[in-house]
Amino acid sequence: MAALPPPLEIDPPLLNTANPWATDLADLSKLYACQHTGAVTTRTSMLNGFGHNPAVHQFTFFDPAIHDPAATAAPTSPPANSASLNNLGYSPLSLDTYLGFIQQIASESTSSTGKPKGFLVSVTGRPDDVAECYKRIAAAQKSLPDPSRVPLAMEVNLSCPNIPNAPPPAYNGTALLSYLTAIQGAITQTAENTGTRIAVGFKTPPYTHAGQFDVLVGALREAASPASGGLCPISFLTAINTLGSCLVMTGSESGAVPALPGSGIGGMAGAPLHPIALGNVATLRQRLDTDPAALGHIRIIGAGGVSDAAGFGRMKSAGAYAIGVGTGLGIHGVDVFGNILA
Repeated sequence: MAALPPPLEIDPPLLNTANPWATDLADLSKLYACQHTGAVTTRTSMLNGFGHNPAVHQFTFFDPAIHDPAATAAPTSPPANSASLNNLGYSPLSLDTYLGFIQQIASESTSSTGKPKGFLVSVTGRPDDVAECYKRIAAAQKSLPDPSRVPLAMEVNLSCPNIPNAPPPAYNGTALLSYLTAIQGAITQTAENTGTRIAVGFKTPPYTHAGQFDVLVGALREAASPASGGLCPISFLTAINTLGSCLVMTGSESGAVPALPGSGIGGMAGAPLHPIALGNVATLRQRLDTDPAALGHIRIIGAGGVSDAAGFGRMKSAGAYAIGVGTGLGIHGVDVFGNILA
């Protein structure tokens, strides 16, 4: 039987999700220096960057109790604004830019806890693009000053709801298998050529019925073929991404208008997402554990609406190995991680 894929190790089990507050070197440096994060996730990148248009791609915070957008999209927003909506898409910065950031942070910083502390490099693109991303991240891992102190992993974002004419591949079994096949090929080739292997995970969208879970788990099980030693090559799942097709409106002299540009449709996150995130984490954990030999090693990063210790505890109880924070980071800044663990 083949060796298990590299496990994802995050201690403390708390990190940021791929989001706009993890975009540049300053963002990532601040997250890495925070003693309460066990790892840092980059904003989702592509090989050549995403065509970001600030006039179109925006986010806003809002109060889910009264559906009133925040007056300002900044960490100083009132605590009542515990939800967010965005139509951002991916990072305008390329994968190689992020690997350069990581190289600089790894060269200049040490974990304040003395424990290994790494990065989840979030990427997306076509299956062959993702395979190339794996090769570049694995090469970056090998080139770090002390690879064991800064372990890298690749998180494949298959769930962004904000890309026109590109439905999230994580809803489609054939698409999922094409990514798994490409990733397995990159893993095999890289291991043979360099002896390096890194953990790989998928970021999943909100699943709302049993059939969608069947599609994902079926693809993961099919990837655990005899050729792969009967083990799925995926080490973790990040569940969940934002909930698409949401609309927040704000009052104006002419009546209610979208809070975001254009149609105003975007992906919702924060407090209103928490129940479905818990349900996805619990269901995925149960489904994976029904096939322990092939899928039981897959760990879950629970994400969606966690900004305090109670939410952290609920995610752990639902079956999450570690907990990701997005909207809470945008509202409260890096202090949110200390507040959660306090």
